[in-house]
Amino acid sequence: MIELIDVSIRDGNQSNWGAVGLRTAQILEIAPTLERAGFRALDFVSSTAMGVSVRVFREDPWERNRRARALMPGTRLQFIGTGFRFISWEAQDRDFMRLVYRCVIQSGIDRFIVLDPMFDEEAMLETARLIREEGGQEIVAALTYTISAVHDDAFYAGLAARLSASPYIDRTYIKDPAGILTPERARRLIPAIRAAQGDMPLELHSHTTIGLSPYTYMIAAELGVAALHVAIGPLARGSSLPEAMQVVRNLREMGHEVAIEESALAAASRYFEALAEAEGLPRGMPGEFDAAFLRHHVAGGVLTTTRRQLEEIGLGDRFDLVMKEVERVRAELGYPVMVTPFPQIVCTQALFNVISGERYQKVPDQVIRYVLGRFGRPIGPIDPDVADRILSSPRAREIRAEPPPPSLAELRRRIGPHLSDEEFLLRATMPADQVDAMCASPPPPERYDPRLARVIRLLSRLASEGAGEAVEATADGLTLALLP
Repeated sequence: MIELIDVSIRDGNQSNWGAVGLRTAQILEIAPTLERAGFRALDFVSSTAMGVSVRVFREDPWERNRRARALMPGTRLQFIGTGFRFISWEAQDRDFMRLVYRCVIQSGIDRFIVLDPMFDEEAMLETARLIREEGGQEIVAALTYTISAVHDDAFYAGLAARLSASPYIDRTYIKDPAGILTPERARRLIPAIRAAQGDMPLELHSHTTIGLSPYTYMIAAELGVAALHVAIGPLARGSSLPEAMQVVRNLREMGHEVAIEESALAAASRYFEALAEAEGLPRGMPGEFDAAFLRHHVAGGVLTTTRRQLEEIGLGDRFDLVMKEVERVRAELGYPVMVTPFPQIVCTQALFNVISGERYQKVPDQVIRYVLGRFGRPIGPIDPDVADRILSSPRAREIRAEPPPPSLAELRRRIGPHLSDEEFLLRATMPADQVDAMCASPPPPERYDPRLARVIRLLSRLASEGAGEAVEATADGLTLALLP
């Protein structure tokens, strides 16, 4: 029996729709159908997604969690976090993060991914402990996959052994954000991890960026992986994950059982297709195999942004040079895993190196913080000559002198002791004007019907033109009128 984890709402939305494709009403509309489909869990939210909810849609992310939980009482809802951080990339203290997890759990989230992009086991285990003490029901430790001189099978097996020994970890999962886990490597890596962690269930999450993961999933099922992560309809494929219905068909063809209600899955796919059509959102397309990804590991969003930045300054022809520089910078920085924020950090430094013509002449603040250890200790050694050049700059001396993050008590005094915990956490990590705008906005709509989306936009546009006359529009047999 293979279980499925659906990532459409969080990772699929982030991968294919830039994290801005789904609003609260759109999620709630399909929630009962997703509940009926029979997924083990839904990858529902992250702190980044909560920030987007406030900044872009002016919607309360805590209320979104609560309303989704009410509509999906029998499905685990997942939160993915990265170290001691919430919304911003500034590190927070333990008391602050304890409050974060308390509020996340109270809002209806019960499954948690514990991930640290620097493989800081102490931070991962401390995070897991905080989550369990605050009531988290299922905690999954991330074995974030990458290819480098240090990330071999023994590295991952040792990590799995140490994490699975913790009473606070219930499962592990191989997280392959670049989609570079080949079937050949899976045949070695998965048995090594399973042997190291014993009976603890192992899951696989692998993006379809270069088309490898649909086949790798079938290998993983043969090797005893308990659950596979998938996405639905237009929120699958491309930079996202394998398409759920196709994975179900493939698994059954290979002789596996999958407890999924196909009629509900088909209904969810039709809904997301209609939503994409109504809102003008792209559909994930099968990825072409590109061997260069096995070297630079830069997934879709960052890759697209880097290419666009070069074209905007008339240097589009240097894209391949930048990608080669990405490989070199990553090695010099100790092989960080190319998962947020490190693709952005490494690509920005590579871009500066190529544009300036002198390597490390211009160094972003986040690269300096990385070399100073503010993100944790790199797995591999940082090139000493590169480190010396970066840390000898005046800006590095300024960043080195930055004070530690304020305590929870200090933040409370500074921001407002009488705020609710939920509003306090948003104001502690986001610009005040964005939170003010959210608080001043009316509640989001109760329902969303993609058939009416274009009609509503048409009426809104006509009204904004100030014609001062009644207008009406008809779609699918329904007439809407807007009075002056």
